Amino acid sequence: MSSEAQVVSDDIHSAPVAVPATKSMSIIVTKGSLDWAYPPFILATTAAAMDLRVTMFFTFYGLPLLLKNLNLQLTAAGNPAMKMPMMGAHMGLPNLLTALPGVDAACSKMMKNLMAKKGVAPIEDLREAALDSDVRMIACQMTMDLFEYSVDDFIEGPELGGAATYIECATQSDINLFI
Repeated sequence: MSSEAQVVSDDIHSAPVAVPATKSMSIIVTKGSLDWAYPPFILATTAAAMDLRVTMFFTFYGLPLLLKNLNLQLTAAGNPAMKMPMMGAHMGLPNLLTALPGVDAACSKMMKNLMAKKGVAPIEDLREAALDSDVRMIACQMTMDLFEYSVDDFIEGPELGGAATYIECATQSDINLFI
């Protein structure tokens, strides 16, 4: 696909007008935790707003992001970069503490409260914005079968497909991301 603009003119008397070529982006979404849900939806909605054709392929642990009822959590274990702003500083959580029951739920609640305080849209809103922006969403059929999901478990809008569906899209895309 050419990334150059085409020059068109509707008749010989008008000046040529540059029309940007349509670009496209595909995203493989493989993670469904609270912190990993944001990048693909933010990138997809931003690209769609910039007139790119966007396809998101949800597979393995990313597939639950298409569920009707989301209960997103984050996992603090093994994430040394997770430092929350508290008491005027950025405090990390030692990995040893992440083994305690309830720590992930507490960290998730803190992150959701921080996001609400800072005006960060919930994933449900970003997901709806993606659908409203005509982002193509593909739910991996093999993953649905593997984890015993049915079409009724998911929001309306995504289509079913597999690796071949994604690869067909990816070979035509200007940008391919794996998140």
